[in-house]
Amino acid sequence: MTARWRVGITRDILDSRGEPSFGRAALATLERESTIAWEYLPEVVGAITPDHAAQYDALYVNAVRVPASAVARADCRVRVVARHGVGYDTIDIPAMTAAGVVVTHTPSAMPRPVASTALTFMLALAGKLMLKDRLTRTGRWHERIDHMGVGITDKTLGVIGAGRIGKELLRMARVLDVTLIAADPYADPVEIGYLGAKLVDLDTLLASADFVVVCCLLNAETRHLIGARELARVKPAAYFINVARGPIVDEAALIDVLSHRAIAGAALDVFETEPVDPKNPLLAMDNVIVTPHSLCWTDECFHNMAMTGLTSIVDSLNGKAPRFIVNRDVLDHPRVREWLGCT
Repeated sequence: MTARWRVGITRDILDSRGEPSFGRAALATLERESTIAWEYLPEVVGAITPDHAAQYDALYVNAVRVPASAVARADCRVRVVARHGVGYDTIDIPAMTAAGVVVTHTPSAMPRPVASTALTFMLALAGKLMLKDRLTRTGRWHERIDHMGVGITDKTLGVIGAGRIGKELLRMARVLDVTLIAADPYADPVEIGYLGAKLVDLDTLLASADFVVVCCLLNAETRHLIGARELARVKPAAYFINVARGPIVDEAALIDVLSHRAIAGAALDVFETEPVDPKNPLLAMDNVIVTPHSLCWTDECFHNMAMTGLTSIVDSLNGKAPRFIVNRDVLDHPRVREWLGCT
């Protein structure tokens, strides 16, 4: 049978060997569909173009941007853009909705890996792991007594954003005998209570927590949610952790409080500008742990993301509404109603 649908996968998902970073097993999701032909885009690109949208029925994208211009031409063929990950700030959602393009993501694959990242950071900061690594490597063994770690028993963990990831973090952290609080204007206090946590406002969380962890999505409401005013409320002995998106935090304000030791330290997997500038002051601070927006990346995480994301493409092209649609309003679009069979 001749393939009916064309699927393009962006090359930024390939490792240095040219292999899919999520492994080959997930590709079977596409390959067992006789109506689908897939390929990697011919070259690495920073953004999807109108030509891409005219060539493919579906696109599987990692960090590549999908701007409004990509779907602006009359020959736009693409029906679904599937994001390899949970965040979708690199995709112009209103433009996709207006053009009748379904956008999906993979939230079910992310809670455990990202929550594990936050806990890794929390324990590393408390134990001064990176500092003690340097002491050992530089022959400063006898300085260890001057760098005592911080016990976490009876400390307070504050989670900003109580969605899938935030709730998983609260659930996993219960074994550490810490007090759990969360700030999220859309969370159900009863549901949070079931996790052994208390829902509080953001100011209360910032002033109370010994470990502040940012887990929320980046959108217009959360951009620079944490600025100089908010950071001034954080306790001097507290640690700040961001495993969400860099622009949620005013990075200049964070640099200021860290450089003045107004808080104990930070651990960051994300930055306001990525890739991070090598001259960024955060990279030179001994009270900051940094990783390249990838600490949660494991074979398990990427396989599960790919299985979820590629399944959303197969479902969409087979006329079935995928499970994780970002822009659910698009289901009312005449173009989508025609091919997805929505009534």
